[in-house]
Amino acid sequence: MLVLSGRPRWRDMFASLKVPNYRLYASGQIVSTTAQGMQRIAQDWIVLQLSGNVADVGITVALQFAPMLVFGLYGGVIADRYPKRRILQVTQTMMALLAATMAALIFTGSIQVWMIWCIALLGGFATLIDNPARQSFVSEVVGPALLRNALSLNSSTFQLGALIGPAVGGILLSAVGGGWSFAINALACLGTVFALGRLDGSRLLPAPKAPRRKGQLREGLEYAARKDEILFTLIVLTSVALFVYTMPVLLTAFADHVYDVGSSGYGIFNALVALGALSGALLSNLRASVSLRTVIVGAVILGFVQALAGLAPQLGIFAVLLVGAGMSQLLYFIASNSLVQMSTNIAIRGRVMGVFVLIQLGGQSIGGPLMGWIVDNFGPHVGMTVSGTMPLLTALVAGVVLVKRRGQTVSGAARRLVQRHV
Repeated sequence: MLVLSGRPRWRDMFASLKVPNYRLYASGQIVSTTAQGMQRIAQDWIVLQLSGNVADVGITVALQFAPMLVFGLYGGVIADRYPKRRILQVTQTMMALLAATMAALIFTGSIQVWMIWCIALLGGFATLIDNPARQSFVSEVVGPALLRNALSLNSSTFQLGALIGPAVGGILLSAVGGGWSFAINALACLGTVFALGRLDGSRLLPAPKAPRRKGQLREGLEYAARKDEILFTLIVLTSVALFVYTMPVLLTAFADHVYDVGSSGYGIFNALVALGALSGALLSNLRASVSLRTVIVGAVILGFVQALAGLAPQLGIFAVLLVGAGMSQLLYFIASNSLVQMSTNIAIRGRVMGVFVLIQLGGQSIGGPLMGWIVDNFGPHVGMTVSGTMPLLTALVAGVVLVKRRGQTVSGAARRLVQRHV
């Protein structure tokens, strides 16, 4: 099934920015994601310096996403049931308070690893509500005609922030410590709340609210399981979330244990991934179509490039492959996100995106400690190679199963057609 078609022209690459509400929303996202990238760099590095253990960085990642793993589907129900703009204002305010608390602890010199873990866990509860609402709110800002373009631009703005954030965060870590990264993120979250409040409500296209009734979680799961475009995308996403999206855990190990480049080098590694991801997000705007085949092939390429990075013999080659990994990650992510959203009825989109985000973020709560254990016991190179090989194999198996499944469907339809004419 071809969900999106028609190759966009270069001049249409930024079509969504013609919508005033989206311009305001996107500008807020750039500031927010830049500050989040700075905070993430500071958080991971501070944990590593306090404990000296890569596995503890993995535990931090796990705690950040554990609420999504356990309660993630309820985030989708909330997104379908309540106004999404109001949800985002509440969650961003919560994140601002948590970031400000971390900044205060660091500035006073009282920060300990267990404190970071507690705040990461609380932030995870805010994220499980924030993400499904954020994913499905884009369609309310731009409408269905510009949704695909807006999704790509959304990822572009995210990656622009992720490109700037790690680099600035690494500089701040070396120059003045990590506390300022958290303080800046607190202000950025409040800026997002302000931007959401400035949106013109009369130009929004709100989805119909789902009435409160039993079985809404099951309804979302059953809907996802019935459609190949959603089901197989989620299967492949599970492997990608477990192994690929734990990149920060791997990069801390390469920066500290392999190349000895310190916090600034760790920031540069993250910036290289984000540079590739930004390129991938922009290129995705020129893609003629998005189908299930696009998603599976994208996962194969992503796994292959990331596995190669684990085998890189030199720092220069490793750096180039990080750019390639970032590009393939974003091309894959935008294809999978677009396919699921465009394949889903708007009335149930929040719940289906809740499943998507549950897998995307919840998988990292398992993958973080797992990759940390692999790195501590077998080394960073093995960890990076495994992180690419597993999604590569999963995508290949999914592709084979899908070909056989659709081949059987076509054969069955042909037999029924012949029988009707005999």
